[in-house]
Amino acid sequence: MPNLAVDNFNIVTAFLGGFITLFGLVSYLLKEKFYMSEALISTITGLAFSPHGANFLKPLQYANENEHDLETITLYFSRLVLGVQLVLAGVQLPSKYLKKEWKTLSLLLGPGMCLMWMSTSLMVFAMVPNIGFLFALAIGACVTPTDPILSNSIVKGKFADKNIPRALQRVIIAESGANDGLGYPFLFLALYLIRHTRHHGLGSNGGARTAIGLWFGETWGYTILLSVVYGAVVGWIAKELLHWAEERHYVDRESFLVFAITLALFIVGTVGMIGSDDVLACFIAGNVFTWDDWFRLETEDDSLQPTIDMLLNVSVFLWYGAVCPWHKFVANDVIPIYRLVPLGIMVLLFRRLPMVLMYHHFGLIHQIQELRHACFVGFFGPIGVSAMYYIYISREFLAEIIAEGTEREDALHLAECIEVVVWFLIICSIIVHGLSVPLGKLYFYIPRTISTAISTERVSVSQSGAASPSEEPRPEGPRRADNDLNLLPFRRRHTTSERGPVTSNPASISWLPKSFVRAGRHIVEDIRRPRDTHSHVAQDKGEKGGSSDESPSTEMAANESAHPEISMPTNPRPFGHNVAQPPEEQPPAGNAQGRMEEGQGGLSVPQSPLGSGVSTPTDGGRQARKIQFADESGTRSAPSRTPRAESPVDEKSEAAAAGGG
Repeated sequence: MPNLAVDNFNIVTAFLGGFITLFGLVSYLLKEKFYMSEALISTITGLAFSPHGANFLKPLQYANENEHDLETITLYFSRLVLGVQLVLAGVQLPSKYLKKEWKTLSLLLGPGMCLMWMSTSLMVFAMVPNIGFLFALAIGACVTPTDPILSNSIVKGKFADKNIPRALQRVIIAESGANDGLGYPFLFLALYLIRHTRHHGLGSNGGARTAIGLWFGETWGYTILLSVVYGAVVGWIAKELLHWAEERHYVDRESFLVFAITLALFIVGTVGMIGSDDVLACFIAGNVFTWDDWFRLETEDDSLQPTIDMLLNVSVFLWYGAVCPWHKFVANDVIPIYRLVPLGIMVLLFRRLPMVLMYHHFGLIHQIQELRHACFVGFFGPIGVSAMYYIYISREFLAEIIAEGTEREDALHLAECIEVVVWFLIICSIIVHGLSVPLGKLYFYIPRTISTAISTERVSVSQSGAASPSEEPRPEGPRRADNDLNLLPFRRRHTTSERGPVTSNPASISWLPKSFVRAGRHIVEDIRRPRDTHSHVAQDKGEKGGSSDESPSTEMAANESAHPEISMPTNPRPFGHNVAQPPEEQPPAGNAQGRMEEGQGGLSVPQSPLGSGVSTPTDGGRQARKIQFADESGTRSAPSRTPRAESPVDEKSEAAAAGGG
């Protein structure tokens, strides 16, 4: 007889797969319509099913009821996610970006991080009772770096494409990637001084001079400089090896696409074994790996890396929601809740914003051209996975400060302070930064919707005239108010047949003013807008007097403009070497691909036949795809090391294009 196996492994895998599946069904609606952060949704879900909620996920049982093992699991999970994310962040940047923008990055990573560290430490010192300034410096260092994972959720998507310039997006990605590893000097300066100066250096040898020597030697020399050199060397060797293998057709498509992710795993493991800064090494390796822009362009239309990115984001924030010490925010021996909440608000407002506004005032960062851009960059400095990483790095260091066989009293108190305060700041950042964009859009959306509803009602009343009470309410005629044009970005215009009579209200809401009823109807219609596009197109054609025998291309264009589309590669062969077109497949000179379209004043661009292997010029006529793998059919051409070189075009293709022109 079969037995039920409701064990932890089956529960976790079923829950993770089910949640990601359900989230994927409405992911476009949540992220592109409501601008919700996947980190916020995952964290709330992890809390709901954690021991603090439904008790469906039991992280402590996974660690054999050992708190230290649970912290170790969280640390290693954070290292893995950070390593992969930072390599991908480095790959996203254009060619030689660190060299070109070194001035901007130096300001953000040098004086900028120092100001963020000192301002956060002062606020912690002022709000947390019974701690010294060195303790505040250690806590402030944990939240000084900005998180690359939460930053990616801000600088990607429809909102970022419409509101954030591309140059500013790249600066945010580069800063959030580089400052994660550079948090070590700020943290270990405070930790070394606490270890060797507090309690007269009990349990350690030496004093302040020893602490400063270790800070320069171990932190700057072995941790920072070694990781930079190691990451640059490994990234350059990986780039050259991939070039060599691709030129000889030794690598297939799948291995080519996953190369950056496997490189991240290799660096995390090897740098972790030597005890250096694997986070910084991953970012440097990713940037050097795509120094010539070759790999970035070849994988620009690929969806594997964003898919892995999404899976890691959802998984790690689910885990954070489940393991977060929620009960310690209220009951702890460090800081009361009435001090903890104002501390979170102050850190989010004053940790980074004054520094960025000062840079903008003096014109030191050329990418920040407007005040609203400065406010955006200053406010969106999220605290996330990188701060979690430093929580457990610092707690691991403090556990080694032993005096008389036990952990020293001040080190034990600092470890508890770091856990409570930094965890709370992470949760504050996830919630506030995850809700800022949707609440901001709602702030601009509702007043315009209510204003338009009120003005529409006034126009309706003025057109209806003074009707007698005995008359039946007349349906509103086909009209379109002038101020409806202002609502095009927010809602779809509806005809009378869709809305129904204006004066007919349901009995359940008859006590509400008509303006509120209309506002609610507009909001519901806006949410349902993509579902009823075909009827809208047909009615618009009827209003404009268009006949029913319009060309299919016009109707198709109208439908496509109304429906959201899933992005996909426009190139039929996004990977592979340029393949010379066989002579028998060449289009004749008089083909429609090369002829001038009737009724148009310009030439139509000759398009490559599907499956011909010749990439379509996209970026200023330059090719973005030029690799063919060994398992693909077709005639191979000589590979080129130049990332954006022109693809070879044979004489017949040129003759066909010339004849068509």
